Amino acid sequence: MKNLLHKSLKQLTIYALIVFALSIPSYFLLVDWIWLKELDENNYLIAERIENEFNEQNISDEKLAESIKFWNEIQPVSQIKYAEQPLLQDSLYTIRRQNSYATREDVIDRFRGLKTTIKINNRNYVLVVETNVEETEETVAYIAMVTLLFFLILVAGFWILNKRFSKKLWQPFQNTLQKLKSFQLNSQKQIEFQQTDTIEFAELNATLDKLLKHNIATYNSQKEFTENASHELQTPLAVLKNKLDILLQSDDLTERQYHIAEEMNKALIRSSRINKNLILLAKIENSQFDNSELIGFDTLVAQSMNGLQEHFKEKNINFGFDIEPRVELKGNSGLTEVLISNLIINAIRHTSPGGAIQLALSKSSFVVKNSGIGHLIRIYCLRDFQSCLLIIAVAAWAYTSFRKYANFTAGR
Repeated sequence: MKNLLHKSLKQLTIYALIVFALSIPSYFLLVDWIWLKELDENNYLIAERIENEFNEQNISDEKLAESIKFWNEIQPVSQIKYAEQPLLQDSLYTIRRQNSYATREDVIDRFRGLKTTIKINNRNYVLVVETNVEETEETVAYIAMVTLLFFLILVAGFWILNKRFSKKLWQPFQNTLQKLKSFQLNSQKQIEFQQTDTIEFAELNATLDKLLKHNIATYNSQKEFTENASHELQTPLAVLKNKLDILLQSDDLTERQYHIAEEMNKALIRSSRINKNLILLAKIENSQFDNSELIGFDTLVAQSMNGLQEHFKEKNINFGFDIEPRVELKGNSGLTEVLISNLIINAIRHTSPGGAIQLALSKSSFVVKNSGIGHLIRIYCLRDFQSCLLIIAVAAWAYTSFRKYANFTAGR
């Protein structure tokens, strides 16, 4: 993962590099165009100067012919030739050829030429002027080197300024992030965000403050509903249970009425158990079991086994166990006890009379299995034992509820 500022700066650097690469041919074309334009003006000035100098001499045609011949000998790049008719249009061109003034014969230079008509002694002459074009490649190379230098200075400055000012710039965001990390919904403590003059961070803090207030209010409403449901449902269920117990002890009941009351009593017990499980799940989701402590897991297992001895005797179940002493874990003792009891009760409920249940506990695993088809439930928990217990507690309750629903549907 990369820092947000580094990502944006990387994109800006790539963009600047592309612009720099495109600027090099632009420099070359621009400089070359400017130079050619200046050379064209210079060639026109040379042609005008040559025409004026010959006309100012006021020489005869014979001497003029000798002078032009001599000129063509000493100026091989500026030829003057007689023409019957003037050119319809001046010609501008660029040519590459060997430089006659160069000491090396293999030197090829670029020349800018002008072909135009001049008048000497009222006669038309065609003048060709060629001027050596200085090497634009070298000039562009120097410009590119200087531009690259300033480009590197600019990028280095961006990175240094980014590293120097990013902490100060993003300090309000980091402060908000740290407070959100330490926020606990069940503590119901409202976060006070740091004041900032940055609009984006101020809007973020205002939105988060509104969201947290809404979540706290929703949490309180759900928690209040859970507590009210616990009290409101438990009271009528207890009254109904008491009335059914009195009814079952009555001597006036017929056998059919007794069976109906007994079925009502079982349904009432089931409803009471489901209500308790739902309330337990709601408390777990609301993180109302946030106190963690060091638990003697082997002690809780032994206590649950002793409390369920009557159930083993009632179904004549052969119970075997292998418990390793001093097995400890960090978690909530109440939830852990519920988990162990649910697992053992489910094993008893779904084991045929005369069957067997095996329980094994070590520092790395907790195994409960019965004599049915396969294992009722088998748990392997290594390091993160507390999370595993919470998941299995919910899974055990869901499995029991499903089996009850399936049996009820089949009975219908």
